[in-house]
Amino acid sequence: MKIQYHWDLNVYKSATDIRSRIFKLSNSFPREELFSLTNQIRRSSRAVCAQIAEAWGRRIYKDDFVNRLNLAESEARETQSWLETSAECNYITTETSKDLSGNYHEIIGQLIQMENHPEKWVIKKNR
Repeated sequence: MKIQYHWDLNVYKSATDIRSRIFKLSNSFPREELFSLTNQIRRSSRAVCAQIAEAWGRRIYKDDFVNRLNLAESEARETQSWLETSAECNYITTETSKDLSGNYHEIIGQLIQMENHPEKWVIKKNR
């Protein structure tokens, strides 16, 4: 299958699935967490998707493409940290935290593969 858009990427599809799960889970977080943990975990999980989309749009510039993928990777790692915090606070189960963190681990692996082999993704011709 030819990939034309960022939403065709498996890594993007995986990130959006987890983003939706995190949003639903965070709806049950205590109200006092609204402007801290709830906001942070939602922001970072959304940023993973946004950075992948931005990377795709910047693939004419190899260095910028790789940088955006690296930012997506960083946001994924941040989300893993917030998942761990959520479990420590008993807002989600340890099992749920580990499951979602495992999903992010797979996403991070895919992003690293793309970062290490940008030549497979960058646009080689002038527009």
